Amino acid sequence: MQRLCRITLAGLLTLALTACATTPPPDLTPPPQKRLDAKTTLENKR
Repeated sequence: MQRLCRITLAGLLTLALTACATTPPPDLTPPPQKRLDAKTTLENKR
């Protein structure tokens, strides 16, 4: 019984460490450019 308890605690500790250790990398892609509608294009002469 004591052995099972130790194995369970070791497994939970391992899961906790792996969950905290791996963070996803930040998203470095720039946001898409805002599309201009026809009215704005004509007003700004772009």
